[in-house]
Amino acid sequence: MKVLMLGWELPPHNSGGLGVACYQLCEALSKNDVDLEFVLPYQAEHNITFMNVRAARPAGVIDVIKSGIAYDSYKYVYRDGHEEYSDIYSQVRFYEQAVSDLAKNLSFDIVHAHDWLTFRAALRIKQDKGCPIILHVHSIESDRAGGNKGNPLVREIEETSMLYADSIIAVSEFTKRRICSEYAIPEDKVEVVHNSVDRSALEAPSKENAYRYLNLLKQNGYKVVTNVGRLTVQKGLVNFLQAAKMVTEHIDRVIFLIVGAGEQYQELVTLAAELGIGDKVIFSGFLRGKDWRDSYSIADLFVMPSVSEPFGITPLEAGFYGVPSLISKQSGVAEVLNNCLKVDFWDINEMANKIVGALRDDPLRDTMRESLDRELNTFSWDLPASKVKNLYNRHLEGAGA
Repeated sequence: MKVLMLGWELPPHNSGGLGVACYQLCEALSKNDVDLEFVLPYQAEHNITFMNVRAARPAGVIDVIKSGIAYDSYKYVYRDGHEEYSDIYSQVRFYEQAVSDLAKNLSFDIVHAHDWLTFRAALRIKQDKGCPIILHVHSIESDRAGGNKGNPLVREIEETSMLYADSIIAVSEFTKRRICSEYAIPEDKVEVVHNSVDRSALEAPSKENAYRYLNLLKQNGYKVVTNVGRLTVQKGLVNFLQAAKMVTEHIDRVIFLIVGAGEQYQELVTLAAELGIGDKVIFSGFLRGKDWRDSYSIADLFVMPSVSEPFGITPLEAGFYGVPSLISKQSGVAEVLNNCLKVDFWDINEMANKIVGALRDDPLRDTMRESLDRELNTFSWDLPASKVKNLYNRHLEGAGA
């Protein structure tokens, strides 16, 4: 079985969890006798052996370079030597045309596309070749807009693509409900395949944590609460800071570590100052490698307060580094993770109460940590990969009939 996989990023050149999920799903699929051709919009060295990775370059372009603090910028290098940067909508349009040209000389049975950025390219291939297309939805525009409508152009791409798709994969029941209600998609067209975590792919924490200042504070009785993710309205960080203010009224020795980059950075820094907790909130910026891992392992509690989180892999990563979590009920991971605390994203009082309770109760955190470790041992990408391959088979058998 040969699959043309359309994706926007892969580690280590990823800006978030989408690239990680794609990588780990593809690795599990490759063990299931699925031959994968993964097409990216940029060129980079990934050192991947279980599938072929190639870049889709627009006509006249000799190089597409992904850069920026969070790998969120593209530079196109043309044959005549000039260089251009483009916005996301131009990137999507370039990718669509480049993938269409590339697909003419490739042999494959099915197309599997991840999120709206690649959906137009999938539709173009379906139009050109008539092969089945499966759209994998890791989030929809209203998620990214924090429950609001969001960008009408993106919504149009999502709606049109889902109507014409042969099948849709949603990363949670939460996401399936939103797809069906917002875009009037029949429920039997949407298959739920939860994300997972590959513990073997995560590097163990360092003996010496990079946060020496926080380590010193912890030796003097401080607790650390960590959040890792994009600084966007979707992630609920305004509510988190308001809850943090309430926490400081009960616990003086506490630090909030916020890891990530995004358009809300200035707003959140200003809000922390206005709330009078600027001295208790650290914004680290976008991190990778050891600093990223140590952001988890330094924490006493991890908090994911998302307004609308289709899945949310960070609590699973936090668990690997021995940190219990408080997560939003408005998330896909809340459907599969049992050993954690849960709260409605809008309930700031309850969020603060649970943070205070967890920080004051060392035995509770120890119990949560031990139970979470046992639960994470049951997680695997084998089941998601099996569900995806079964979906491939159904469409190929139907096409053969």
